[in-house]
Amino acid sequence: MAHRIQFASGESFAFAPDEDTLLRGALRAGLGFPNDCGVGGCGNCRFELVSGEIETLWAEAPGLSERERKRGRRLACQSKPAGDCVVKVRLDDECRPEIVASRLPARLTAMREIAPGMAEFVFRTEAPARFLPGQFAVMQPPGVAGARAYSMSNLPNDGGEWRFVVRRMAGGKGSNAMFDALKVGDALTIDAPYGRAHWRSGNSHDVVCVAGGSGIGPIASIVLAALRDGGQRRIHVFEGARTQADLCFRKLVSTETERLVYAPALSAEPEKSVWAGARGFIHAHVEAHAFPVEATEFYFAGPPPMVEAMNDLLVMRWRAPLGHIHTDKFF
Repeated sequence: MAHRIQFASGESFAFAPDEDTLLRGALRAGLGFPNDCGVGGCGNCRFELVSGEIETLWAEAPGLSERERKRGRRLACQSKPAGDCVVKVRLDDECRPEIVASRLPARLTAMREIAPGMAEFVFRTEAPARFLPGQFAVMQPPGVAGARAYSMSNLPNDGGEWRFVVRRMAGGKGSNAMFDALKVGDALTIDAPYGRAHWRSGNSHDVVCVAGGSGIGPIASIVLAALRDGGQRRIHVFEGARTQADLCFRKLVSTETERLVYAPALSAEPEKSVWAGARGFIHAHVEAHAFPVEATEFYFAGPPPMVEAMNDLLVMRWRAPLGHIHTDKFF
């Protein structure tokens, strides 16, 4: 029997018995529940429980501070209603999903290494792969507690092909399970799409894309969409990596066009190497270019320090319009 979830502001929806979390139930109901990562890291889906009973799935999720926990705050992505509930949160129409997520049975069809410790996983579903370029899926790696979020690195398609760039993290149970426990032919469930840092096609602005690590996945999807949509807009791609071996954008996007400007930077390449390109952190490389922020859309994905540096550059120093800045907080 479904539970009735009532918002203090008046909206409500039915939480089905097979739903996994309050957040994903609300998004599947088409409600604009604030969120960014969907897996407990960003804290943007905080809410207060007014009445009812809720099971907490991950009590130590980093998206909440100890002070917030003591004040009764909860994360919707780590909460499962056990009955009818009333919750307090400010719904946001900007968070209302353009494509309602669904859970699809999938099978791993291929896996290829694109850099040391980084691979692209290819899954197939019987249903079409419906998402906006730059969005992500939530998956449950085999034998691991808790879901993980991975961005699609390809374009939406009717053939049901889903591609994800995954980086093996030291001590990362989820990423290590993806590499070690998954074999071609294995099945899992893809829950998608989620995320608001997706491709915007409704303007003629130039595009600046910045990626580090596995953040190259959603950036590749966005670049493919920009190329697909044509027009005269320039597409600038900044990829940050430690060494030349870690660069992988060209393995994901092979298109050559004058509209696409690729500018990698290396932070740990040996000084005696033949590398003649930029060195240092990628955000500093971006800062060295003068982009007209009023006529540019910025997309970036990567490790938290890179995301923080890009936010500081764009918001605090360049004063870029917030509506031109697109990033999700889970890399």
